[in-house]
Amino acid sequence: MTTNAYGAHAGDKPLEPMLIQRRAPGPHDVQIDIAYCGVCHSDLHTVRSEWGGTRYPCVPGHEIVGQVSAVGEAVTRFGVGDTVGVGCMVDSCQQCAACGDGLEQYCERGFTGTYNGRTQDPPGHTLGGYSERIVVSERFVLKIGHPAEQLAAVAPLLCAGITTYSPLRHWNVGPGQKVGIVGIGGLGHMGLKLARAMGAHVVAFTTSESKRQDARDLGAHEVVNSRNADEVKQHAGSFDFILDTVAASHDLDQLTALLKRDGTLCLVGVPEHPHPTPNIGQLIFGRRSIAGSLIGGIAETQEMLDFCAEHGIVSEIEMIPVQRIDEAYERMQRSDVKYRFVIDCASLVD
Repeated sequence: MTTNAYGAHAGDKPLEPMLIQRRAPGPHDVQIDIAYCGVCHSDLHTVRSEWGGTRYPCVPGHEIVGQVSAVGEAVTRFGVGDTVGVGCMVDSCQQCAACGDGLEQYCERGFTGTYNGRTQDPPGHTLGGYSERIVVSERFVLKIGHPAEQLAAVAPLLCAGITTYSPLRHWNVGPGQKVGIVGIGGLGHMGLKLARAMGAHVVAFTTSESKRQDARDLGAHEVVNSRNADEVKQHAGSFDFILDTVAASHDLDQLTALLKRDGTLCLVGVPEHPHPTPNIGQLIFGRRSIAGSLIGGIAETQEMLDFCAEHGIVSEIEMIPVQRIDEAYERMQRSDVKYRFVIDCASLVD
């Protein structure tokens, strides 16, 4: 079916209105009328081909919230009118060990991204959530339990939320632990909310003095200015876990020195240029670890959404019409957003 969307035809072109084709729902498919779509930094990188490999036309968006408008005859988990979400994946091989363990994000054959992933549907690659509707296998559709007035702010949970929830759960963050969250942006502000709700003592690290009160308001028990060496040293050897959400290249030694014996520094941001090589001795003599984490599987993403609904957790957002997306990208690059943009997809037909 023909669907209104917003996307780009080349990396050096602005986003513009376009008509795309969505498949008719197959037996196991769910058709979703999209109400809101979050704006992720990955959208910008992909549209502008900053990571390479972008297929055009490119319609980004992988933080999708909407209502089910049709289901295939074999669908059992969803019905018309249900409020649902779609995150970063719309398919995986379903046969490898990772998929068998419910870790589709680590699919050994590579998961199919919600946009820019290879597919049999025209134009040969997936087209994302900057659109009126999407058709997705029910395996990759998520139930949303938040109230209607929070749905726009739920959208970023489908990427920013699960990207921070998954490592916090994997490393068993909870009461009695001291946890650091580095970077108070789209990812970091979710990390603060989630770690606090999990019962940890949460310390925010920021290079921006202006974010000190914001970090406290978001859930931090303490806030450290990373540029203040004396503030940083007061926490030496005291953290069980540090979640580093910063995507720019930076010195990791300052952070690993803050870990307890057996503590872990987990990175979720991919820098444009490599981090400086860390001090290996600092790892060896404290049995400390530097690790990484990538979103979460479908079951864990559902768990995250349920946890957030139970604890009243949503993202801090600024709503925009889709026509302002290029402006939003420019502002994102300047870190001029608190803390995520969300597109009101009704603007696609205004």
